[in-house]
Amino acid sequence: MPSHDVMPNMELYQPVMLDDAITIAERLGDRGWLVGGGQDTYGWLKDRAKATDALIDLSGIESLRGVREDGDTLEIGAMTTLTEVANDPLVRERFSLLADAAAVVASPQIRNIGTIGGNVSQDVRCWYYRRGLSCYRAGGNLCYADTPQGMNREHALFEGSRCVAAGASDTAPALVALDASMVIRNSGGEREVSAEDFFVGPARDILNTTIMRPGDILAAIRLPADWRDATFYFEKVADRNVWDFSLVNIAAAFRLNGDAITDASIVCGAVQTTPRRLRNVENAVRGMNKDMATAEAVAPMASAGARVLAHNGFKVPLMQNLVKRAIAA
Repeated sequence: MPSHDVMPNMELYQPVMLDDAITIAERLGDRGWLVGGGQDTYGWLKDRAKATDALIDLSGIESLRGVREDGDTLEIGAMTTLTEVANDPLVRERFSLLADAAAVVASPQIRNIGTIGGNVSQDVRCWYYRRGLSCYRAGGNLCYADTPQGMNREHALFEGSRCVAAGASDTAPALVALDASMVIRNSGGEREVSAEDFFVGPARDILNTTIMRPGDILAAIRLPADWRDATFYFEKVADRNVWDFSLVNIAAAFRLNGDAITDASIVCGAVQTTPRRLRNVENAVRGMNKDMATAEAVAPMASAGARVLAHNGFKVPLMQNLVKRAIAA
């Protein structure tokens, strides 16, 4: 049996310059594990569900911290804590959707340590996977949650290709809704990808939840001016108001002309491995008034294509009602 709550032996690197971190990450490859706040990392290692030869602690790299303006773009360093994101005046003024999402992650103590880069990079929360069972995501040949006897109350409604685990990040749906881009650095330089393309589902990659690969470091998140000062709505439904992961959450941005919706960006979290962009709902509400009549008319569209498991059927009306609340708010 594994020895729980005991850290295995490993090397520790604590670079203070990003270039040094990139060099170490490239040299170690898949033998190295990048650490932000460590809130997800240390649980894996203490439970011995995963192991690594070395940790690369990024917390000492000041260039990865803080919120700064770059022309019309707002850039957030990946090592900026969730508390700092939630309280930052520029984020709150221009993109309160992200601030609201960051403010409900876990608990205040975790938000004080956890980083936005870590929040979007965390692995899925499926308890079978987390306890070290040899499921598809762990390299095996079975999804324990997707069986008649499986405990799957918190699992996915959509895109369950071999794995039905749902994504756990609260900030990820907000970033997708805001058309954010993710800045990735490695020894080859810098590349920028959309938040929507940053996250990957099991049909594309059963082992990873993002496009990050050994040697890559998420350096920053950029918020373009497209949705600046829009009308925003974020809501998270969880079993408890503090610490718990979302059962379903919603991040929505609207552009209005009077009461009429001229553009919309609506994303749900915790209903599949990646944030789910509700393009059918977005298309339906354009040109309609932002009111209860519109909300009632389009809410059923939100769950189109859902595949309900044995215990997560409650997520369908929950998802529909969150869409309704976002539109009617």
